[in-house]
Parts: sequence; structure tokens; C-alpha cells
Amino acid sequence: MSSGASAQHNQETSMFSALTKSLKNGCSLSSIQANVLAGLTVGVIALPLSMALAIASGVPPQHGLYTAIVGGIVIALAGGSKVNISGPTAAFVVVLLPIVQQFGIGGLLISGFMAGVILVSMGFMRIGRLIEIVPYPVIVGFTAGIAVVIATFQIKDFFGLNVQAVDGHYIDKLLQIMQALPTTHWQETLIGAITLGVLIAWPKLRSRIPGHLVAILIGSGIAWVLSQLNGDFSVATIGSRFHYELNGLTGGGIPPLLPGFEWPWNYPGADGKPIGFSFDLARTLLASAITIAVLGALESLLCAVVADGMSGKKHNPNDELIGQGIGNMIVPFFGGIPATAAIARTAANVRAGGTSPLAAVVHGLFILVAILSLSPLLSYIPMASMAALLLMVAWNMSEARHFIRTLKIAPRDDILTLMVCFLLTVIFDMTVAVGIGMGLAAMLFIRRSISLTDSTRLETEDDAYADLPKEIAIYNIDGPLFFGSAQKAMNGLTSITPEVRVVVLDMSRVTMIDMSAIVAMESIVFDLSANHVELVINNLRPRMILKLRRAGVLAGAGKITFSRTIDEALAKSREMLQLSTPE
Repeated sequence: MSSGASAQHNQETSMFSALTKSLKNGCSLSSIQANVLAGLTVGVIALPLSMALAIASGVPPQHGLYTAIVGGIVIALAGGSKVNISGPTAAFVVVLLPIVQQFGIGGLLISGFMAGVILVSMGFMRIGRLIEIVPYPVIVGFTAGIAVVIATFQIKDFFGLNVQAVDGHYIDKLLQIMQALPTTHWQETLIGAITLGVLIAWPKLRSRIPGHLVAILIGSGIAWVLSQLNGDFSVATIGSRFHYELNGLTGGGIPPLLPGFEWPWNYPGADGKPIGFSFDLARTLLASAITIAVLGALESLLCAVVADGMSGKKHNPNDELIGQGIGNMIVPFFGGIPATAAIARTAANVRAGGTSPLAAVVHGLFILVAILSLSPLLSYIPMASMAALLLMVAWNMSEARHFIRTLKIAPRDDILTLMVCFLLTVIFDMTVAVGIGMGLAAMLFIRRSISLTDSTRLETEDDAYADLPKEIAIYNIDGPLFFGSAQKAMNGLTSITPEVRVVVLDMSRVTMIDMSAIVAMESIVFDLSANHVELVINNLRPRMILKLRRAGVLAGAGKITFSRTIDEALAKSREMLQLSTPE
């Protein structure tokens, strides 16, 4: 996104004005028609996915639809990408499910709001670019681990296992599922297998009709027909699994209502009572909120990069973080769970001709109409079909070929990082995995940045300085001087030979200096001064000289001198040498 577009986003005061501006910028009628069609296409894809992801996250399916409606529209209008489609995503499932199990849907909505605040703060602090440089092995490790967890949890509904509640960490849940395998229901397995088969085979037909829709329709249709032909044939459906109360009446499936405003803390906690709000609760949920925010930032910015490559547009990462944050702050007040940009839906939007936020708005409105008009039909969708859909999502998300390729060709450090992130995500949880994974990413970045910084003694390696007096030593400092690299770069200066009387530090290629480097410089200056050695600092950038002056490393007293060129530095060094040599 251009700077003008970024300014426009900062000036928007309402969703209506944002939509009006996007339509005005959207050019021709044909472009509007293309975005409407793209929005309808994505809406068809997002409808079953949003329900499936909500169920996988431990909440009723309508909350996933509310997320796609409210979050999809708000984030599109407030964010930094014109083509991103936001809503519930598979990346969040492994984070949201434990929150729901421990704190109920009320705790989940409060966590989502807190994550929104964090995302907005990240955007205003302009760290969008930093998120984009998270190492590839970290991202692959996260996504592959999430995919394994999602796929494992779908075994229960795919095979119709008789498991009342799957509790504990991943290993405990896996053991419970394996112990329940003898209770497999052939009816559920049949419908799940048919749905999964359609999902696998449909892309080979190269049809423009989304495979998700076809698979769900076929799975639901066959389940309904078989139940009519055989009274003993029955499978769990959305209508039989989920219920709601409306005007004192109980219904099955999804309530045919618009998303309504409700304070997040009025939703039930794990005990079924309104969770309320307190500082202690917010403090307890903070770690989960940070995890949601980091995952949301990674997913949305990765999605925006992919969309840029497909559409030829450029997104603004900081605006995108702010838009994601605003969306996640608003969504909980309408019953929505945390949202972020979805790569598959965004790719479908671009391929279908989407070029502006209008497509995301139409996608949200389509789902809204579907809730109001198709709720009775949606209740017939078998849970086994939803499990098959999520199995396919997990497979696509795992990027198995990239995972295996990384293991084969990546450096040892990257392989270690990949496996640590993968195993932590699977065996423990995303809160632990994100914390340690991002720490590993930072350590890798620091380590490789340190390797780029070096110091060499020029007169011993460059013949151009061969005629220099042995009392003058020239060191070339190359690279950034920060807390990780400063000591490495300065180590050579602590072991100069006794005959050296003047040291020249050529800092032409030093790009930054932090406080650790300043302290290291002070130590070097003190040691050289104690040994009566003069110091010349050559071609250091003015802003770094100012840092040294503020820290007290001043030119003066014949101990420290600054020069602009290496020739000037050598001339000054010879003068110092002559002055220090007795006649």
C-alpha cells in the first residue's frame, strides 16, 4: 500500500466512509462486478470453514460465522492489504481450544480483545517489518505442529469415537483417542471418507466451483438420504451436537439471527456462569493474548506477502497490524472469536478477481445472508464431514514437502530450530512454542548478525600499507557494533604489540553503535591511554560521533582524534608519532 493510502486509512472515521473511498478508488463498474463475484466465491468457501474452525476451537459454529462477518469486514476496511480475507483460521485452533476448556467462551472473547489491543500497539510501534523477518524454519515448525494437532483432534468426529471429553496435553489426548478406537462408528467413518475423497479428487477436475462446498453438499446429502432409507443409519450433525435458546424455545444448529452486541465478560466461563472481568483474570489471560497477537501478526503479514505476489499490489505491514487489532477488538462484542488473514481464502479472492476491500465486504454479507436464510439446512451438515474438511485444511497447512525439504537441505541450526518449534507446538502448547520459538529466532538473528561483524589489521593483510612504520597499527572494523558483536570486533585491539604507539580504527563500514559498543569503546580508549597509545577514529558517521561525544568519548588531549579519510588518518598518525618520539 502506498503512503497516500496509509494516510487515508489514518483519516477514516467510519466503516461507511472507508467503504465509500474504496469504491471510489475502485475504478470501473467492471471492477466492482469482479470484486462482488470474488466476494461471493470466497463467501462460499468461508461458510463451512468458519463453522468447522469454530467447532475445532471448542465453541458453537455460529461464533465462527460471526467472526467471518464482523472481522472480515472491519479488518478489510481498516487494514493495510486490499485483498486479504480475514476470519477464523486453523493457526488459532491450538491456542483457542485450551482457553475455552479452561476459561469458557467468555475467557476466549476477552483474550481476543486483549490480543487486538496488542496488535494495534504493535502497529503503532511500527514493528510490522520485524515480524516479516521471522526465520522460515520457525514459521514452518509452527504451522506443521499446528497441522498435526488439528488433524489429531479430528479423528474423534471422523470415526465417530465415543469419547466424552478429550482433556490434558497432546500426549494425554492422543492416548484417549487411541483407547477409544474400538468404538468406531462405521456410519460416521463412511460419511467422513466420502467427504474427504471429494476434497482430494475435486481439484483434479479444475472446476471453478469450490471443492469445500461440493464436498460438504455431497457428504450431507448422502448422510440424509441414507438416514431416510435406513432408520438405523444415523450420524452426528451440527443440529444434533449444538443447541440454542430463542424466546424460551430450544433449537438445534445455528440460530437464524444477526450477530448481536454483548459484553464479552457476560459470556459464560468454564463453569457455565458469566465470567465477569477482573484484573486477575486479565493478568491470567495475558500470555494467551500475546500468543494470539503474535500468531495473528505472523499469519496476516505472511498472507499479505503471498497476496502481494499474486496481485502485484503492495501492503503496508503496520497498517495491517492496526487493522487486525481493530477487528479483534470489535469482534468479541458480537460473539466473534479471534480472527486473522487466511491465506487460502485470500488466494481464492485474488484468483477470482478481487482487487479491493469490497470483495471482503461482500464475503461477509454473503455469510450474513446465509445465517438468516440457510440456518435450518446448515444443521444437517454431519460432524464427520466437518472433520474431513479440517483434515484437508491440516494437510494443506502442514506444507509437508517444505518440512521434509528443510530437513534435507537446511543448515544444522535451522533444522534444530524447526524441530524445536514443531515439537513444542505439538507436545506442549502454542504459548510455550511461540515464546521459545521467537526467542530462537532472535538468537539466530543475533548470531548471524555477529558473524557479519569483523575486525582486521590492514597493514598485515594489505600491501598498500606495507611501508607504514611498525609503531602505527590500522584496524578495519566492518559491520554493526551492538551488544552481540562489539566485544568480538574489539578483541583484537586488546593484544597489540608493545612497539605500537598509534592505533587507527577505520570505521567507514560501521552501520550502528549501541550502548554495549560505546562501553567497549570506552574500555579500549582507557586501555590504550594507560599504555600511552594514541587513537585515531576514521570516517565514523556523524550521528555515531555524536553518540560517542554524549557518552564522554571526546576528541582531545591528544588521546583521541577523528578523521574523514584514511589518508588524513595516516597523516595525523605520523604527526602523533613524531611528536611522541624524543629528538
